Amino acid sequence: MPRLFSAIEIPRGIAERLTVLRAGLTGARWIDPENYHLTLRFIGDVDGATARDFTLALSQIEVPPFELRLNGLGSFGGRKPRAIFAGIVPSMALDTLQRANERAAREAGLPPEGRNFKPHVTLARLRGARPDAVAAYLERQGGVDAEPFTVSRFVLYSSRNSVGGGPYVVEAAYDLED
Repeated sequence: MPRLFSAIEIPRGIAERLTVLRAGLTGARWIDPENYHLTLRFIGDVDGATARDFTLALSQIEVPPFELRLNGLGSFGGRKPRAIFAGIVPSMALDTLQRANERAAREAGLPPEGRNFKPHVTLARLRGARPDAVAAYLERQGGVDAEPFTVSRFVLYSSRNSVGGGPYVVEAAYDLED
């Protein structure tokens, strides 16, 4: 059974900029830059028929290209931090694409996503990192200085069953067209 998710790839130049943040936090397992992405819809382990149906539904999405920009750093997990991420400036176009991916998942027979969409790029997974150390790291690093980038496609990734972080394989790519 493939483990699938749809996502936006992060351009190489932006990924290289993010690599300068990869130090100074005990308990961080840094994601390789080639695996940076913005998840649109996590599917998980599904059978072949569901994977085919989801792939077909994704191919029907019609959204024009748009721009995104990274916006600051943050962490998930509160008192038990589990990840460091780069945020994304709010975007109606991104929300439209994400909702279309959610509809595709529902058309493939998957249950609705139970979590609210919080667009981000995971930079590190944390294990045993102290909350005060994470807060100090985020304060030291400040914001993320990266130019906007154009989203002209999204992809369907597969991954091995692991704790996350890759490697990911592009199974299909879907161009955005005006």
